[in-house]
Amino acid sequence: MNPRQQDHFRKILEGWKAELSEDIDRTVHTMQDEATIFADPNDRASQESDMALELRNRDRERKLIKKIDETIAKIESGDYGYCESCGIEIGLKRLEARPTATLCIDCKTLDELREKQVAK
Repeated sequence: MNPRQQDHFRKILEGWKAELSEDIDRTVHTMQDEATIFADPNDRASQESDMALELRNRDRERKLIKKIDETIAKIESGDYGYCESCGIEIGLKRLEARPTATLCIDCKTLDELREKQVAK
């Protein structure tokens, strides 16, 4: 992968990370502002359910930010774009679709097949 392509993916990842960080910050402020204690148990339960769902989403985003940081570190070290399983280059189309991909399409397909077999 040439330096121009690495810069392209670095910019995509950094933009994605900034967007996720803003969402997380906005959620924290919104939850603090909307922390109302409702007298009605149904309203309170609904609010708690909404907050729990929002927190689960933010936790997923926090994990994605960690993966983005790991991917940016791979770009810096020159290891970005290579399959962790077989070592071949991950296709640019796959990286465009999923910039944090760590497996080539063949290894990912095999991995998903193994998951299906174990789940049965």
